[in-house]
Amino acid sequence: MIEQTEYIRTMASPDLNPIEMAFSTLKAHLRRIGARTFDALFEALGDICELFDSHECWNFLKAAGYALD
Repeated sequence: MIEQTEYIRTMASPDLNPIEMAFSTLKAHLRRIGARTFDALFEALGDICELFDSHECWNFLKAAGYALD
């Protein structure tokens, strides 16, 4: 029972969450672009989403332990 609890606690960690990994990358791009208005932010988000390719998303899942090789 303790092992299962530890496993669940580990998997719930933000460091192992693929969504957090993607948001971290997205925020880094937003900082680099420096969009400060709503319109600029909206346009930047569209451009940034095109930067995520399927291999990068797969790596987020793999790093979090949700996908096997």
